[in-house]
Amino acid sequence: MLILKIMNLNNEIVIIDYKLGNLFSIYEACLKVGLKPIISSDIKIIKKANAIILPGVGAFGDAMINLKRLDLISLIREFVESGKPIMGICLGMQILFEESEEFGVNKGLGILKGNITKFPSERDGIKIKIPQVGWNKIQKPKGSDWSLTPLMNINPGSFMYFVHSFYANPSNHEDILTLTSYYDITYASSVFRKNIFACQFHPEKSAAEGLKIYLNYKKQLSK
Repeated sequence: MLILKIMNLNNEIVIIDYKLGNLFSIYEACLKVGLKPIISSDIKIIKKANAIILPGVGAFGDAMINLKRLDLISLIREFVESGKPIMGICLGMQILFEESEEFGVNKGLGILKGNITKFPSERDGIKIKIPQVGWNKIQKPKGSDWSLTPLMNINPGSFMYFVHSFYANPSNHEDILTLTSYYDITYASSVFRKNIFACQFHPEKSAAEGLKIYLNYKKQLSK
């Protein structure tokens, strides 16, 4: 188990280490904006956090197996129910939903209603490159308000960095914070609901605009 300790265990934010994630790039992004991050899978440390980040790169089923093995599933659900902020990134966003079709049907945390599906291999005879890797735009759905979210002061049409083959289909459309189009497929690239913010893209790999998200998150934690 990897733990980066600091003196005060009442940390602002814990990046959950469940053995599938881009931990250090997120850790560095947090440091750059003045957050006090710790990487841990220790239940006692996570319980003391003011907020958590659920990262993730890899397979949905493996993620849930690792969370179960580390006894973190109920802890994450309880953390969300407590009203404390949680950020999910990439796979960390996907496992917040009810299930995924990746390598068969796999149950997720069920914190958000909806499922995870794969990009089709082709559409109207045009082959689709999977995974989506690289920069793409985030757009504001009609009626969406970013002003009280980690996307405040970020312009619609900003580019973020994506690496994924699967995407979320939220059942509650009001949870959708941003939309992104890949070929002619428009999908939810981030969601926001009460204390939950989750994005399919990687803010820590999205240059200055992505770093703003961590800075905005810090501002919200200080309120």
